[in-house]
Amino acid sequence: MLTLQDLGEHALLQRLHRFCPPNLIGDDGAVLPLQPGHKLVVTTDVLVENVHFSDQTTSGFDVGWRAAAANLSDLAAMGAEPVGLTVGLSLPPTTPWDWLGTVYQGLIACSQQYQTAIVGGDLTRGPIATLAITALGQVQLSQVLQRSAAQVGDRLLVTGVHGASRAGLELLLHPDRAPASPEHGTAWIAAHQRPQPRLDLLPWLRPWQAQRAIAAMDSSDGLADAVVQICRASGVGAKLLADAIPIPLGLAAWVGPEQTLNWALYGGEDFELVLALPLAAAIALQDQIATATIIGEITPEPEVIVDNGGETLELTQASGFQHFNA
Repeated sequence: MLTLQDLGEHALLQRLHRFCPPNLIGDDGAVLPLQPGHKLVVTTDVLVENVHFSDQTTSGFDVGWRAAAANLSDLAAMGAEPVGLTVGLSLPPTTPWDWLGTVYQGLIACSQQYQTAIVGGDLTRGPIATLAITALGQVQLSQVLQRSAAQVGDRLLVTGVHGASRAGLELLLHPDRAPASPEHGTAWIAAHQRPQPRLDLLPWLRPWQAQRAIAAMDSSDGLADAVVQICRASGVGAKLLADAIPIPLGLAAWVGPEQTLNWALYGGEDFELVLALPLAAAIALQDQIATATIIGEITPEPEVIVDNGGETLELTQASGFQHFNA
């Protein structure tokens, strides 16, 4: 088995350069053009072995895919179109080359869907595998999506189902708990291993952004976290309807309605967009995009709550995943 220490740094770099456009690799930095009138958007995401991925739940290809998708999703949440990715690697010398090669294949497979290339990076040795991905994007100033733009009376809309990634992780960790429908399990695992950043939604938002700013965040840290952060940044509250939150087919039958709602709110890593839109815009998007769903309304009161069949639940960020909680 060929390892990174067998290759050495220079031979390893030569192999990694094959995944990058040749005209952008070879100097100390990449020179990238921006379209006239656009601003640069930069976002970074770090994935750490046994925190974000493991051999039990994620192949090398899926590690790469998820690394690209997480950053592209952040660009989508800013309203930005991707320009390029850089990859920072910290790896043990005993890391098999075959694993790293498939990581890059996953990075390329995801990013090429959005006409995005790997334009640089760095590597070093370390005790565990760590990937630090930086995504570069561009956006016109009038088309920036920000968390602070929500207004009272706006409708909260999500671009897809929530709870699927958490269900997929559960199934990967406990394959003996397979649901009654194998197709449902396959869909949940796909949602966890190969999420789809919602860059496809941006063109639909442009006409409405010409009228006023739109608030947005992605739901990578959970739907509840996204709604709370939008409300805190905008100085407003929100009321969600539990029955309106789109959930994966078959999930409630598998784990029950209470666990389903918990995973939908706090499971995380669904990588959908959460938008606060004027009513007309929300209705139009819901009509035009099959997966888009209005789930609630922005309110003047500071509380962020969910109406669960007459029972009121207060949404918090603390119940979701946070890296430095005990």
